[in-house]
Amino acid sequence: MFIKDVCLEAKVTKKAIEYYIEQGLITPKILENGYRDFSDDDCEKLKKISMLRKLGLSVDEIKRAIDSNEELNKIAVKRELNLNTESAKKNLIDKISTGANTGEILKELKNIEKNKTITEKLLEAFPGYYGRFIALHFSAFLNEPISTVEQQEAYDQIVKFLDEAPNLDMPEELEDFLIENTKHISVQNILEIDNNTKKSIKDTDNFLKENKDMLEFYIQYKKSDEYKSSPAYMIQKKLTEFNSTSGYYNVFIPAMKKLSTSYAEYYKKLEIANEKLIKAYPEVENLNSQK
Repeated sequence: MFIKDVCLEAKVTKKAIEYYIEQGLITPKILENGYRDFSDDDCEKLKKISMLRKLGLSVDEIKRAIDSNEELNKIAVKRELNLNTESAKKNLIDKISTGANTGEILKELKNIEKNKTITEKLLEAFPGYYGRFIALHFSAFLNEPISTVEQQEAYDQIVKFLDEAPNLDMPEELEDFLIENTKHISVQNILEIDNNTKKSIKDTDNFLKENKDMLEFYIQYKKSDEYKSSPAYMIQKKLTEFNSTSGYYNVFIPAMKKLSTSYAEYYKKLEIANEKLIKAYPEVENLNSQK
């Protein structure tokens, strides 16, 4: 297929196609006469590139995402986090327009940027679905001003931890399994899962009552040889070991509780919910210790 045919088929200009070739996004075959021969795959890729450009992705983002759903998932999370940041900035513009104090606005803006830094670093520090989930999860607690020395120290600890956190060493086959089995989980899915978890913590007694059958089935499965020989078990074991040795539990979580009062309150409720779960199902404590 020649370039004029591709322009019609993919609805992309010749200039755009030449630019994408220059950027290495597509590499059509060069015929002996010097003409470029575009395959059907090249044409489909151009359609996808054009679509992603219209959705606001940069060329660099497309280079990373064109053949990777995992990268697209990460970009989707970044977009969600950016929406939250832009919404907070819009509120500041409204405050400025009504005569708010410039010094206070600058403090709030600095806090917005600091909170954005944490969520972006969470997304990069942890792999795949895990990174996407915790970035979105913790973003809900990062909307408070940093107004005390203790909060600033906690912020510095978190940034240092995320900058220095070791890579999660996961065998290639487990990494492939995780990617394959989470690639269809969207940002909205993650937010729904996180919201449902928060609801269960808020009213644990009702959750335990309404989900008795599901919980019993889940616990029996976690005790089974089938689960203990599964990739999911090995991934969970790797994550638990990583969190225990990297400082996630003894550095990041304590610092988050100091930085965010809303997270500290959530964590207290989480501990109470866990105590109620163990009281109702004592074997859960053994399952957790075996991870």
